[in-house]
Amino acid sequence: MRTLSRFGELEWFGLSAESNPVHGYLQVPHMKWRYKTPGERTARLIEGAVRSAHTQVEWTLDRSRKNWVLLPSRVIIEAQGLAGPAFADVVERINTQDQDFCRRALSDFDLIIDHLREVALPETWRSFDSQR
Repeated sequence: MRTLSRFGELEWFGLSAESNPVHGYLQVPHMKWRYKTPGERTARLIEGAVRSAHTQVEWTLDRSRKNWVLLPSRVIIEAQGLAGPAFADVVERINTQDQDFCRRALSDFDLIIDHLREVALPETWRSFDSQR
């Protein structure tokens, strides 16, 4: 949450748990958030950081809806989008049947967050607050 706050004021934030609290297995990481005043400039910085991180699995930053979502692309592909009823089922199937994928995605997620922490914000960032 602190990392994303570097790019603008957050209105809402949600993060999946690393492991299932009941059964203990690893889970596919995904993060959802909404900025109070989202902007294209912010999106470009975050998308660039996600793309440039050297990850083991492919990642998607979906901004097509009110909340932005960062998750492994495999989930979106297999669920045929975020809005479909299959989304939760796909996540649960991957969680229970592909722990290796979850392990790689969790490692990637940490790498992406670290990468976002290191993104250099433009010196002129404050003067362009209305564009963020």
